[in-house]
Amino acid sequence: MGSGKTMLVSEMAQAVLREDAPVCIEAFDGSTFGPEDADLQVRVTSPKAIYQLASNLNEIGLARAYILGYFDIEGLDVADPYPQLRKLVELASYIRKPSPLELARMGAAVLSHGYHKVEVPQSEGPSKFERIKSGLFPHTEKADSETVSFHYDLSNEFYADFIGPSMTYTCAVFDTPDMSLDDAQRNKIDLVLDKLDLKPGDRMLDIGCGWGALVIAAAKRGIKALGVSLSHEQIEYGQEWIRREGLEDLAELRVMDYREVPERDFDGITSVGMMEHVGAKNYRHYFDEMFKLLKPAGRLL
Repeated sequence: MGSGKTMLVSEMAQAVLREDAPVCIEAFDGSTFGPEDADLQVRVTSPKAIYQLASNLNEIGLARAYILGYFDIEGLDVADPYPQLRKLVELASYIRKPSPLELARMGAAVLSHGYHKVEVPQSEGPSKFERIKSGLFPHTEKADSETVSFHYDLSNEFYADFIGPSMTYTCAVFDTPDMSLDDAQRNKIDLVLDKLDLKPGDRMLDIGCGWGALVIAAAKRGIKALGVSLSHEQIEYGQEWIRREGLEDLAELRVMDYREVPERDFDGITSVGMMEHVGAKNYRHYFDEMFKLLKPAGRLL
């Protein structure tokens, strides 16, 4: 960012951080800030990191700059980046207010490189404002379908790499620290079905069924189970899984919004890990719709 004529990254850091901040920053322009032996070692690899922080001087700017590869942290474990990222966020307590002259110099340094549209990581998706502008209003069927497709229609192979053979995305139940992920997921599914206490021949609906693991487990107990999801890839995977298990007479999956399910009087309804997708403001409608589908004295989990 600097060549002697403009402000160096280290000078910018000095303008916004106290001298005792526990971080060492090494920048692409050859400048450094902070003690060499600091626990937190940050390498700023691109001037684009400055544009990100200038537009969002908060966790959003930090997260975007990190995801886009504009800075790196020494010793960061990509499988568990949070300890190091928390240290970075904790630097907020060391922030100081720049002087008017320092602010002017930083602004001039950024502007000297011309206007740059701040990038947004592809994984972030469109903002709420952009979605509304394109006609996707929160918790409408169209908006929910777009959201689910964005998150889950990436590829089944991608998800299989980290959620395990059960293809179950929600939290597992571990009885012991050394229990395998697959066993813990089966444990969770058994817990859900045991709580519902449905009998062979009973009818169950799973709302937000994912790849179908819960529906298949229910069918293996003799329960007639229907699962609905808005993800085409999830349902395609689950339908093939049902065929492999020979459970077509008991298990069915559909690409369908739960508000469009035509059947009624289910003996039991499950909806696991769905509430964060629905949003607190829509809980009343969510439960009203589920109770319409449930038979009197039926069980909802």
